[in-house]
Parts: sequence; structure tokens; C-alpha cells
Amino acid sequence: MSFDFDAAVTAPFRMQPGLRRLAAGALQLTPAGPGSRHQREKLAVLSAFAEEALQAAPGFDPRPALGVLAQQAANEHPRHFRWDGHAAESLGVRVCESQVQRLASGSFGLGDEVSRCLLGLPEDWRLAGLLSLAFEEDFAIVDASGASDNRPATLPWLAVALPSHWAPREKCGQPFIAAHAPVADNMLLMQAANHLMRLVTGQGRWERFVWNVTSHPRLHALPAHVDPGRWQGRFDPAQAWWRTERQTFIPLPGRRQAVFTIGVQVRPLQGALTPAQAAQLQAAVATMSDAVLAYRSLGEVRGPLLHWLQQQAGIHAHETPGAASAGA
Repeated sequence: MSFDFDAAVTAPFRMQPGLRRLAAGALQLTPAGPGSRHQREKLAVLSAFAEEALQAAPGFDPRPALGVLAQQAANEHPRHFRWDGHAAESLGVRVCESQVQRLASGSFGLGDEVSRCLLGLPEDWRLAGLLSLAFEEDFAIVDASGASDNRPATLPWLAVALPSHWAPREKCGQPFIAAHAPVADNMLLMQAANHLMRLVTGQGRWERFVWNVTSHPRLHALPAHVDPGRWQGRFDPAQAWWRTERQTFIPLPGRRQAVFTIGVQVRPLQGALTPAQAAQLQAAVATMSDAVLAYRSLGEVRGPLLHWLQQQAGIHAHETPGAASAGA
């Protein structure tokens, strides 16, 4: 899961689609190692409050998209995930037509965490659950099959255990662009909505990147489980986190649908940036509108955040001549 800093962090900051075509051979899925941070957090969410992460519009059939996703997983990572068109195997567990069979003990905890989690899910969510636990990415389905100028593409199905401060329940069935673009400064996104959906549900493969500075250290940021106080009025770099997403689209041939993948990473802000990147991020935040700052919960800490970023760029640039301009 790679985040392209230079492509994502630009100044002046603008809300824009930021789509680019995937390079030939680029992977779209990242295996989650046994007991890895992504897997542990997803297990916690899907075991304790799966109903908040797993959402489907009434009457929508996700099976074609899940089959394409499972085949993509098997093609990219055949040693990690197997799919024969009916049954999936990964993490020592086999899921076939909602039936869960434990094939081997896991390599962390009691060894049965994955199978117990899947058995606790509704039967029609178990394949999605295995895919979610086997890979770092979350998944949603973009449906443009009935889209037109007056009817946008929607998100009728989501398996999102690690959302970035949004609730899957509130996005399910909503237009894709409206669900993933802030009401603040989103004119470029809204104007390009129909064209974007034709692209991502067509034959090509696309990716985009999202980022934020946050006070929340966990990968999952379901609003019901995040401290509403957030920054509590002050910026502490030791309690600030660099949250990034790589998003990609896996199209379904001939269906005007795509699987939307969301790969989240969270790192301590301190030590996450080179001097040049600190300068680049400082320029981006400095050019955000008040509306965007408020949407990203950065308005109350904008001043001290900019000052800290300027220090990171300036101090290190002085210590390492030329570093401030390198890679900018």
C-alpha cells in the first residue's frame, strides 16, 4: 500500500478528483499479515460492532462484484488468497456459500479468531468478512448501472471497518461523489462526477490519494467510537497523526460497476515527513479555505500546525543544505 506524497499534497490546495491511471502491473490489494495492526483492528470492529461497518442497500446483489474482487485477490496474491469461483481460502479458513470451515490454527492469539469472527457475521457477509480480514483495504461497490445526468452513481454496498471519521451507514445508497466529497469547496468534484464514474466503472484502472493530519491514532475512526473533543483546542505534535489513504477502483466488465478499495495508513506525524515534505504540507494547509479546514477538523489548530511544519522544514533545511527544495 503506497501513498504518493508528491502527487497528493499540492499547493495551492484544491478539492479535486486527483484520479490517475494505475501503472501496468500495479497491485491494488495489500495482504494483512497474521496479527498485523490492520487485521487486529478489523477483527475488533467486525467482532464487536460489525453492523456499523457492513452496509447494503435493500435488494442490491453484491455477488458479482465480490467474485471479481476475490478473483483479483487470488490473481495478485495466490499464496495468500485462493478462489475457485465458489469457495475462498485464506488465513487458515475456507468460506463456501456462507459456510465457514477452519482449516488450520492461526498464528496469533488462540488461533481461531478469524473463524469465530466470520461465524458471528450474517451468512451473506462471510465472504466479504474474509476478504476484509485477509487484506488491509476496505471495500465498497460503486454502481453506475442506472446512472444518468440526473441520476448519479451510488454506493449500494460497503464493507468498511476502518473509515476516516465517517459512518458507512450514512453513505450506503448515497451518490458516490456526495458521499466522499466534503460540502466544502467541492465544486470541481461535483462538476466532474458523471465523467469520473464513467472512468472508474469502465475498462481502465484508477487510483487516487487522500490525506489529513488528525489527533486520532487508530486506523478505525468510526464516529461513534472517536472522542468528539478531537484536538481539545491545542496542537501537540506528539499527539498528532499523519493519516493517508490510497483508493483504487476494480471495474466489473460489462456491468458499469466497480469495487472501490480504501487502504488506510496512520503514522505519528513526528518522524513521518522529510524536510521537503514538511514544507510541501505547510504550503498545502496554508492555502486551505476555512470551510475545508473546518471539514478536516484543522481550523482550531491551523496556526500552531503551520508553525510546527515551518520549523520542521526550516530547521532541517538549515542542518542539511538544499533539503528544503529537494523533491518539492
